[in-house]
Amino acid sequence: MRFYEVLLADGKYHGDRPLTYSSEEELPVLSVVTVPLRNRPATGFIIGEVGKPSFATKEIKTRLSDRPLPYHCLQLAQWMSEYYASSLSDSLRQFAPVKPSLKLKAESQKSGQINKIQLELQSPLTAEQKRAIKEIKASASTTVLLHGETGSGKTRVYLELARQTLQAGKSVILLTPEISLTTQLAAATQSYLKQKPVVLHSQLSVAKRKQLWHKLLESTEPQIVIGPRSALFAPVSAIGLIVVDEAHEPAYKQEQSPRYNALRLASQLGALTGAKVIYGTATPSIGDYYLAEQRSAIVRMSQMALGGAQSDVKTEVVDLKDKSNFGANPFLSKQLIDEVNRALAGQKQALIYLNRRGSARVILCTVCGWQLLCPNCDVSLVYHGDQHLAKCHICGYQQTPPVACPNCKNTDIVYKTIGTKALIEHVAKLFPDKSVRRFDSDNTAGEQLNELYDELLAGKIDILVGTQLLAKGLDLPRLGLVGIVSAESSLTLPDYTAEERTFQLLYQVIGRVGRGHAKGVVVVQTYEPQSVVIQAAVRRDFRKFYEYALSERQTFRFPPFSYLLKLTCRRATLVGAQNASDKLKAELAAAGLPVEIIGPTPSFYARRGRYFYYQLVVKSKQREHLLELTRLVPQDWQIDLDPADLL
Repeated sequence: MRFYEVLLADGKYHGDRPLTYSSEEELPVLSVVTVPLRNRPATGFIIGEVGKPSFATKEIKTRLSDRPLPYHCLQLAQWMSEYYASSLSDSLRQFAPVKPSLKLKAESQKSGQINKIQLELQSPLTAEQKRAIKEIKASASTTVLLHGETGSGKTRVYLELARQTLQAGKSVILLTPEISLTTQLAAATQSYLKQKPVVLHSQLSVAKRKQLWHKLLESTEPQIVIGPRSALFAPVSAIGLIVVDEAHEPAYKQEQSPRYNALRLASQLGALTGAKVIYGTATPSIGDYYLAEQRSAIVRMSQMALGGAQSDVKTEVVDLKDKSNFGANPFLSKQLIDEVNRALAGQKQALIYLNRRGSARVILCTVCGWQLLCPNCDVSLVYHGDQHLAKCHICGYQQTPPVACPNCKNTDIVYKTIGTKALIEHVAKLFPDKSVRRFDSDNTAGEQLNELYDELLAGKIDILVGTQLLAKGLDLPRLGLVGIVSAESSLTLPDYTAEERTFQLLYQVIGRVGRGHAKGVVVVQTYEPQSVVIQAAVRRDFRKFYEYALSERQTFRFPPFSYLLKLTCRRATLVGAQNASDKLKAELAAAGLPVEIIGPTPSFYARRGRYFYYQLVVKSKQREHLLELTRLVPQDWQIDLDPADLL
C-alpha cells in the first residue's frame, strides 16, 4: 500500500493543507484523482508520496487521467490563492475537469458556422501588421499591450503569431470576454490556421467539457484553446502564446472566489511558462495603459486593415434636450430615423444601441411620485413589455404592474426611460417591412448572438437593436449605421470607473462601422453633447480621454495611483450589517498600517432578497498592506482585491 498527499479542489474544503490518502498503485505527482471527502467524491491533485501515517486513511477511488497535470498549473493556483487572498482549494478547483459548483447549460455551439463563415483573412499582411508582429516578438516584456483601433486587424496579428507559435511546437490560448464571441474567433482561427481549435466554456455539457479536458491533457500535439477567462485553466503542457482579446472588458474579472482578474492571471501564466502575452484592445483600461507605458510595452496599430480611414465615418451628435430633433418617435430623433432609412435603402444593416435591458427602467405615479420597487431589494423593477411583467434584475422577483397607484389611487402610471424590449417595438413600427432582432442578456436559447451570427453576416437581419453585447468585437461587413439612443446612460452610476466604461462602450460601438468594408454613419443622441467623455469617444481620441481620466484618478487616489480592497458583509438585519462593519473598521484601523479606510456604507444594491449588504473600501499605495489586512477579515465577509468597480 502506498500513501499520497492530495490537494483538494473542492468548494466544501476550505483548508490549504493536503490530506493523506492510500492507493495500491504507484501514482505520479500531479495525477488528477477522485477521493472520498465526508463520504462524497471530490477531485484532488497528488503532490507527493509519503510514508505510512499514524492514522487510518481512505483510499483513492479513481485516477482521472493517464497523464499528470502540467506543473505550471499548480504554480499558478498557488500564486492565485496568495495574490487574491483566497483558499488554495478554490484556486485548484479552477483546474478540475468539471467544476461542481457551476450550473452548466446545454451546449449551444452551432457546428456549421465555422465552415460557412466568410472572413477576409487571406489577403497579405499589411505593413503595419508586420511591424506590430515584429515589435511584439522583440519586446523585452513578457506582456505587451496591443493598442489597435477597431478594424485595424488585431485578430490577423493574433492568428499570425499563433501560426508561428504552433510551428514552434507550442500551444496557444485565445481569450474572449464573452461566450458569444467564441464562435467568430473559432471560425477565424480554423479558416486561417487550418486546425480546429478546442472551444471551452461553461455552456458546454458536463460530458463535453470533461472530454475536451482529457483531450487537452493527454495531447502530445500543440493545441489552440479558445474561450472566456476560464480557458486559462486548460491543462495544456507547452504554452507559447496567450492572447486576451478585448482586454478592457470587465467580464475578465471573476466575481466569485477566487476573485481574479484574467489579465493579471494571463501575465503570471506567461511568466511561469515563457509564453508571450498580448492584451489586445482599442480602448485599454486606464490602469493597464499606465502600467504598459511605464514598461514601454505598447504596440500601436492605427490604420484600417482593409484600407479604410476614420474620415469614412460621418458622425452626427443630436442633443436630446432639443425637442425639435424629435417628431415621429419620442426616442429616435429625426436624424437617426433618416439615417436608418438611408442605410436600408443602400442595402446596409443598421445597429441601434442602448445600454439597458427590458422595456422600462422606472414605473412611477405622476401625482405622488410612488415608484414600483422590489420588496426584497429596494431597487426599481424593470418592466418587460413582452411578458407584461415587472422584474428585479438582482433577485428575480417579478409581479404584474398595477393599473393604479397603491398610494393615491391615481391611474396615470408612467413607464420612464426606454429599454431594449420597448425600443424594438418602436423600431418595428417605424420599419414594418424589415427584419428587426433584439440582442441582450435576456435572449433565450435560439436567440443568442452566436447562434444567429450566420444570418447577421448574410444580411438576413436588417436592424439590430441591443445592449453592450453588440459593442464587443463584432465584424459585420454589411453594417452601414450605428445609432446610439442615449450616450450617457452609464455615466450616472456612482463609481470611479463610470466615465471609463462609458467611453469604452461608446468608442467600441462606434467602431462597428468604418472598418474598411464601406463608408458608415454614426448618430449619437445625448443630453450632454459637450461632455469630455462623449466628445473624446465621438472623435476617437483615446489620448484626450486617457489624460483627462488619469488626472482625475490621481486627484482622488484611485488606480493606478493606489490599490483597492473591497470588503462586503451580508446580514439578516440592517443594524447587524452596520454593527459588523463598524467593528471590522475599528479592527482594521487598529492594525496601524498606512491605508485609507472608506465607509462603512451600504452597498450599491444595499438589499438583496432578505439580506442587507454593507461594504468597506480600503486604499493603499502598497498592495502588501491590503493583503496583510485580509488576514483580519472574518470568514463570512467577501474579500475582493483589485475590484473591477466599487458598486
